[in-house]
Amino acid sequence: MPGLPRLTAKKIIALLLKRGFVEARQTGSHKVFYHQDGRRTVVPFHGNKILHPKLIKSIFNEAGIEINELP
Repeated sequence: MPGLPRLTAKKIIALLLKRGFVEARQTGSHKVFYHQDGRRTVVPFHGNKILHPKLIKSIFNEAGIEINELP
């Protein structure tokens, strides 16, 4: 299994938008994204700060994205 990539919130949000998620709302620094099929994920938005690998894994699990699918 490959290691998790080092990603910022901006890159994760761009990936989610490309996969059909839409931003529904924002509460403080947390942006909530929904997909048409009912999936939901929350991304803490802190600009160019790199997110912790466990948080990235959690976001990918909620969104149904496999790590090996990344470009």
